[in-house]
Amino acid sequence: MSDTEEKLTRVYTINLGKAWITPKYKRADRVINIVKDFAKRHMKSDEIKIDQDLNRQVWSRGKSNPPRKIRVRMIKDEDETTIVSLFEAAKEPEQAIETPEATNTEK
Repeated sequence: MSDTEEKLTRVYTINLGKAWITPKYKRADRVINIVKDFAKRHMKSDEIKIDQDLNRQVWSRGKSNPPRKIRVRMIKDEDETTIVSLFEAAKEPEQAIETPEATNTEK
C-alpha cells in the first residue's frame, strides 16, 4: 500500500421530508437521525460523524423548522469512519466589471 490515505468521497442531496411526520418539537432531532441513517445505508459504515457546520445548518431555523432537503459531502476514511459535512461547491471568482467611471478617472 502507498503512504497516502485512500478516502471515498461522495456528494448527495438528502430529502428530509419524512421529518414532518414527527411532532414539531422533535423535527430537528429526526433530521439528524435521517442523515445518519442515510450515511449508514449509502457509505456502508457504522461509525458516522456529523460535522459541526452541518449541525448548525440543521438547527439554524430552530427545532421545529429544519430544512426540507440538504446537500452533503460524505467522506469515508480507511478506518471505516464516515464524516458527513455540508457541500459547498467551489465558486468561480467573479470578474470585475469595469465601469466608465472607474476607467475615466483622469480629466
